Amino acid sequence: MFNVGLGKDSHRFIANCKKPLMLGGVVVDRAMGVEANSDGDLILHALCDALEQASGGNSFDVYASRMCEEGITDSREYLKVALANIKERDYCIHNIGVNIEGKRPKIMPLADEIRGSLSQLTEVNGKYIGINATTGEGLTAFGRGEGMEVIVIVTLKALN
Repeated sequence: MFNVGLGKDSHRFIANCKKPLMLGGVVVDRAMGVEANSDGDLILHALCDALEQASGGNSFDVYASRMCEEGITDSREYLKVALANIKERDYCIHNIGVNIEGKRPKIMPLADEIRGSLSQLTEVNGKYIGINATTGEGLTAFGRGEGMEVIVIVTLKALN
């Protein structure tokens, strides 16, 4: 049996932000950081929500907010919790699809690095991780360069 989950995250860019932009565990050089209490990794946040949804859990914010208050702002730590949750619920990840909307930075030159990072973090073969990007032709705040939005879809396979 397979379950599907959808996660979404968006953040506003902040000029002169001291935090770097993080996408899928990758530091994006020469890009504005985003407004966030954590490291603001849009891909990992959306992925956590998708994993929780597909496995019958709640929003990852339930534990991420608490962890952030405790000073844990690395989104890879939130992902570890989500991965432990799906394992506890007897699921494994079959595939991951990532869609990014934003005017900047250009994503496709970073896609292989992001895919590699996601593969390492989730232990999913990179050939089962798809990444695409759009500017949305400037129709939204993301396409106009005010921030970025990420939608992640996951398919989980039941282990039992």
